[in-house]
Amino acid sequence: MPPRVKGGTQARQTPKRLGGSPRPALPREFIAQHKQRRIMDALAELTAEQGYEATKISDIVRRAGVARKTLYDNFEGKEEVFLAAFDSARDEVMRRVEEGGADADGDWQEQIEGGLAAFLGFVAEQPTLARMCMIEALSATPATTKRYEDALEAFVELTRRTLPQDGRLPDTIAETVVGGVAWIVYQQIRRGEAARAEDLLPELTEFMTAPYLASA
Repeated sequence: MPPRVKGGTQARQTPKRLGGSPRPALPREFIAQHKQRRIMDALAELTAEQGYEATKISDIVRRAGVARKTLYDNFEGKEEVFLAAFDSARDEVMRRVEEGGADADGDWQEQIEGGLAAFLGFVAEQPTLARMCMIEALSATPATTKRYEDALEAFVELTRRTLPQDGRLPDTIAETVVGGVAWIVYQQIRRGEAARAEDLLPELTEFMTAPYLASA
């Protein structure tokens, strides 16, 4: 018979997990970050499916499985969700590209190929994020367009540090090759072929290295 406390009320017992130890509570910061990630992922999926303009706050919270209040506790609105998702994807791509170039044991050509392979691998693995960052960002809002332009410039600077210095080539050669890569990948995503982005590696490697090899 269960124990009772004075007054005849049954004693309450704290539920325990198997093994006898109580379940540890998840940190609030972890829970908050998890909800933010779900909201950002939901926006990326929806913009890939129906475009930024057609995506509503009600769509985002429904897809993310959170309350509307939760979204507004973490973001000011749809545009801020988009920018946060863009920044997260950009940072991940930049990290992968830098690591891909650094891991290449060889000259600058292999470093370029390693960085390109990492970039195309991300596009293939994350087609919804790739579409959001490389297509929707260009027309969603002026702020997202500026974010895209700044990200492109960051990749130009990274490429410039890897490519050899050649005074016989135009000063804008790094912008030209990076912009060309972005345009080709943009077209691949628009055709719904992001999953096959890695097939472009030989072509894009030749495109980026050819001007320097020709002038050598």
